[in-house]
Amino acid sequence: MLYPLFFRPISKKRLWGGRKLMDFLNKPFHGNEIGESWELSAVSGDVSVVSDGPLKGKQLNELIEIYKADLVGKSVYKRFGNDFPILIKYIDAQKDLSVQLHPHDHLAKERHNSFGKNEMWYIMDADPKAQLIMGFSKDTDKNEYQSYLKNGHIEDLLHYDGVKRGDTFFIRTGTVHSIGAGILLAEIQQTSDITYRIFDWNRKDKGGNARELHTELALGAIDFVKRNDHKVTYTVESNQRSLLVDSPYFKTEIIKVEREIRIQTTQFDSFVVLMAVQGDNQISVNGTKYALPFGSTVLLPACLTGFSIQAEQSKVLMVTI
Repeated sequence: MLYPLFFRPISKKRLWGGRKLMDFLNKPFHGNEIGESWELSAVSGDVSVVSDGPLKGKQLNELIEIYKADLVGKSVYKRFGNDFPILIKYIDAQKDLSVQLHPHDHLAKERHNSFGKNEMWYIMDADPKAQLIMGFSKDTDKNEYQSYLKNGHIEDLLHYDGVKRGDTFFIRTGTVHSIGAGILLAEIQQTSDITYRIFDWNRKDKGGNARELHTELALGAIDFVKRNDHKVTYTVESNQRSLLVDSPYFKTEIIKVEREIRIQTTQFDSFVVLMAVQGDNQISVNGTKYALPFGSTVLLPACLTGFSIQAEQSKVLMVTI
């Protein structure tokens, strides 16, 4: 019964959001300030629902309980049970996000009964001069950091990275970071919605209220060491799988499709997530064809033995565990 599973995207209104998710990625959302499209989620209260086929209307967590390893893979099911381990999003930052960080697994479990949040970003589009904040500009410590924060100069302690389409970043837990205005990206992360905001550009909402900051919670979670390895170096060749991130939490490859590529999945022992980050595609599974247009996402169950992607020219992210 299992087949390629498409899910209804879940819209998230954010004060920094815009309209690119609707205008560029054709998401069926309404209104302005839509910052996130949750493509594949098992977060409580925001569990993804199948949009097509015989399993239409079923929730992701229901499917794992029913199909277990056939859906997610034997090793994945042994490790995570009925918990789906990753959260897949598209993000549109019309304005700067807050400067923030996420706790590691142990701290998140202790404080929030949650996974930690290691994540990666693939830049799908960026305005000229758009930039990210990624860590500190120098090694620092708790006392110096608190001094910068207290005196309103935290921006001077941060590292800024200019970005362009195709740039990729892996953001470890504890890393202070922010997505800058004018960036559209794909995000793959652990299943967690735990964020500690440390600075929000002194802005207020329409009611004149500042958003909550998590100053004290953040102190025990911040990595104060300057790192130079957030940005991923990679090369792409037509119809080849190119590695972006290989972590204990997820593995992401990028595929530059020209006409067709066939991929056998029996060796993965994992579900496969495909994200169409450039161009329109068609996938074929067991002789059946499915459209995978730009900005869409599909979950391929682990029991499927393989698939092919067809496109005149496109780029697709492939995520496994």
